[in-house]
Amino acid sequence: MSGLLESPPATPHSLPFADLDEDAVLRKILEGTATSTGTGFFSALILNLAEVLGTHGAWVTELVEETRRLRALAFWAGGSWIEDYEYDLPGSPCEVVVEGRKLVHYADNVLALYPDDPDMKGAGAVSYLGVPLLDPTGGVLGHLAVMDTKPMPEEPRLLAIFQIFAARASAELRRLRAEAGVREREAQLDELVSSAMDAIVQLDAELRVTLMNPAAEKVFGYDSGKAVGQDFSGFLAAGERDKLGALIRELQIRRDGPRHQWIAGGLRAMRAGGGTFPAEATLSCSRSRHRTSYTLILRDVNERLVAERRIQTLAREAEYLREELNSLSGLDRVLGRSAPLKRLMREVEQVAATDATVLILGETGTGKELVARTLHEASERRDKPLVRLNCAAIPAGLMESELFGHERGAFTGATQRREGRFALADGGTIFLDEIGELPLELQSKLLRVLQEGEFEPVGGSRTRRVDVRVVAATNRNLREETEKGRFREDLYYRLNVFPVHVPPLRERGEDIGLLAAMFAERHARKLGRALAPLTPDCVRRLQAYRWPGNVRELENVIERAVIVAQDGRLDLERALQGTAQDILAVSAAPDEQVAPARVLNLEEMKRLECDNLRRALDATDWKVAGEKGAARLLGMQPSTLSSRMKALGLARPR
Repeated sequence: MSGLLESPPATPHSLPFADLDEDAVLRKILEGTATSTGTGFFSALILNLAEVLGTHGAWVTELVEETRRLRALAFWAGGSWIEDYEYDLPGSPCEVVVEGRKLVHYADNVLALYPDDPDMKGAGAVSYLGVPLLDPTGGVLGHLAVMDTKPMPEEPRLLAIFQIFAARASAELRRLRAEAGVREREAQLDELVSSAMDAIVQLDAELRVTLMNPAAEKVFGYDSGKAVGQDFSGFLAAGERDKLGALIRELQIRRDGPRHQWIAGGLRAMRAGGGTFPAEATLSCSRSRHRTSYTLILRDVNERLVAERRIQTLAREAEYLREELNSLSGLDRVLGRSAPLKRLMREVEQVAATDATVLILGETGTGKELVARTLHEASERRDKPLVRLNCAAIPAGLMESELFGHERGAFTGATQRREGRFALADGGTIFLDEIGELPLELQSKLLRVLQEGEFEPVGGSRTRRVDVRVVAATNRNLREETEKGRFREDLYYRLNVFPVHVPPLRERGEDIGLLAAMFAERHARKLGRALAPLTPDCVRRLQAYRWPGNVRELENVIERAVIVAQDGRLDLERALQGTAQDILAVSAAPDEQVAPARVLNLEEMKRLECDNLRRALDATDWKVAGEKGAARLLGMQPSTLSSRMKALGLARPR
């Protein structure tokens, strides 16, 4: 970089910090970065930072751990961009920022402290401000810094604005790291499929070939790529085509149980040059929102099973990484500054470093899963998987297999051995959501895993030992459940080692504006729209509502408001129709005080909840689940809605 900052042009006009408009600054951050990602995001962020603070230079870097060097993701100085900039830490003010993991501010005379830094000297630097970019565990990802050729005063608002920019840069850098992890995992999966000795064939819904790995091309006698697009019926002997079709139809209508099966008796396949050969095979079905596909694996049974387990494990790990990436693209951390939330985060920080079992309590939609993820990322197990299971989403008959796995032949349809969630989480953390829904007959087996760290798969006789930290969550009162005999008392005490309570959104009034702004930015970016920041009137309207669905309901409302936005402004009036019927009337005048919401007693709260659920059920003809079900309309899980209906005594009128 030496020489790149020399002979700077005239310093741009610096805004007097006493006259800074914080709302205008936040608007610049949102507008300047809402539609950008990756390199474009960092360039937009740095350009806006230099403009807001009026500094000579601004840059954001990532730390290269292997060499302990800083690599610039975006560098603006003297009115132009500096490309491909990388430098050593020693002897620079950036070293204090990175090694000390702290904000460093030299308001004046920085060259007296770093006389041997050629870049600072060449630029005529006078002042410097830098802050580290940290991951959730305190590790350094990089840093954000500005430099000026004039003094930079000790102004609290300057530091606050600078740290807002740093938080945005840190979140994007963590998102990019997670995205790289997904690409690496998918590349590993592609490599495994390509190098497998098994013949692997993927088919679309019309049974046309979409993929053949090299082993399949070899066994069928096709050159690379020539099989893609052909009807797979041409690869089978005449009598086998109907057999495959019947198996596929069986998978299509199967609603419960595994979506794969061993093909009894195998298949007789045809080579490209003529002739048939017997093949032992499995068939599996994969569905997404947009397509259905089928996978055939053909091979000697013993070797095939080993390779298939490896493929399934990698595919499931890739899916967990995709879920993490989806979370990071929107809300990758617990957001808020209210006293109840700060108390919660202190408790999470205290217990994260231990292996203690944690029970997360709170209403539906408060973000219990996000708290579990934060706890895992702050623990020593963060490099191992976080495996999640919603106990209310799995049929009772399949729950034991889902938790502990099963051996081949353990029950009807168990055509192959399958690892359970505890085995996948070995060395890491398992998050058991809706733990109050766990069948009573399985609670003793879960207790054994918690106490002794061992279990037997369904149909197996070999004891499996695992090292797994258990984090559970529920919106039920487990103490009352134990008194009613619906939950084991000994399991309750084993789970309740360190309980934490996630506060409902109505107790986090000052967080509502932050969350709403974040959700608005997230959904505007997904839709490719530019939005104006939330007005004080919008924030007061949102704060006046009690949010029975908590953060999940707030996100749904904001998403609707973004969809119906006009001229870049959120339309809360339409978004709240039919949802916020008990919102207080709030004046649009920005300086008018909002009357506090009336405190409801327990019976009034139950009545309001009951009325709200009944309206949603009436609107959907009492359909609970599905695309047009009441659960989606309310922004909650179907199992949660069913549980609340039962608790409130709601039943469809005759």
